Amino acid sequence: MTSEFEIIREVFSPLSDSADGAFGLTDDVALIEKGPYVFTKDAIVAGVHFLAKDPYDLIARKLIRANLSDLAAKGAKPAGYFLACVWPAGIARDQIELFARGLKEDQERYRIALYGGDTTAHRTKTGPAMFCATFFGAPPRQGPTRRNGAQIGDDLYVTGTIGDAGLGLKALLREEKFTTVDKASLATRYHLPEPRLSIGAAIAGFATAAIDVSDGLIADAGHLARASGLRANIDAVSIPRSSAAGAWVARQSNRWKALSAIASFGDDYEILFSAPPSMRRSVAVAAKAAKTDVSRIGTLTRGEGAFLIDEQGREIETKTSGFDHLKR
Repeated sequence: MTSEFEIIREVFSPLSDSADGAFGLTDDVALIEKGPYVFTKDAIVAGVHFLAKDPYDLIARKLIRANLSDLAAKGAKPAGYFLACVWPAGIARDQIELFARGLKEDQERYRIALYGGDTTAHRTKTGPAMFCATFFGAPPRQGPTRRNGAQIGDDLYVTGTIGDAGLGLKALLREEKFTTVDKASLATRYHLPEPRLSIGAAIAGFATAAIDVSDGLIADAGHLARASGLRANIDAVSIPRSSAAGAWVARQSNRWKALSAIASFGDDYEILFSAPPSMRRSVAVAAKAAKTDVSRIGTLTRGEGAFLIDEQGREIETKTSGFDHLKR
């Protein structure tokens, strides 16, 4: 049977080849001499953040991208990460190697390296696979874009499209029916989110606040608004939707309920940010330079929390405010 130390030496050590100070994963620590850095840490668990049957290479890449999304919202340039793995008992070596191949693929894509970590296993085969990573990167010259700097009257923007990952999960669980093409595109959004690193760096000079959308648009708008001591009013009709999500909304009997649903799904990993109205041209220029779609979806006003607003300016009732890891 393959040992823990063989796995580290033969499977994970090559992932640290370009990491100065990682010592080839032969020590208990890493030495990082450059800086300053901003750090983020996320964990993903089978049955919560990914399906137990998902291929391990896709799980690895989702772990990387979920963490990079946090750095993207701060305008940071990724540098590397530390990784902890907890496997079901008796995990086959080829599955660990598949996981490592996924890590390698996205390491090369985002020019990052593994600096260290740990790997262990449950005592039973029913123990869920769990992965935790600490990522770090260089902040922009202006400093990281915090979530607490929004001002009254700021515009609210979001990148990409909203609701695709949540619908992708429903498609994979066969809770909703989609065309073959739409199911494939939505499932890809669930398995492989796209961290918005380019636009995060481009808006760092003028965005007043930013957060990545991981818990749901309404929930994360609420986090940003409360941190800034304000209220976020989101124009429901302006929420950007992919063709697949748009078709799904059109099929629902209650339009507002459907828009509320996609604004509550998690795992979008887009960037939600605020900026003064005087910066609208700058936002457009940054979006074009980053080759990223950006939509203006609302405003920040006096008050507290986040609310969906219909075409007449009325609040839309929402049954859920997004994903909460401790409330399921």
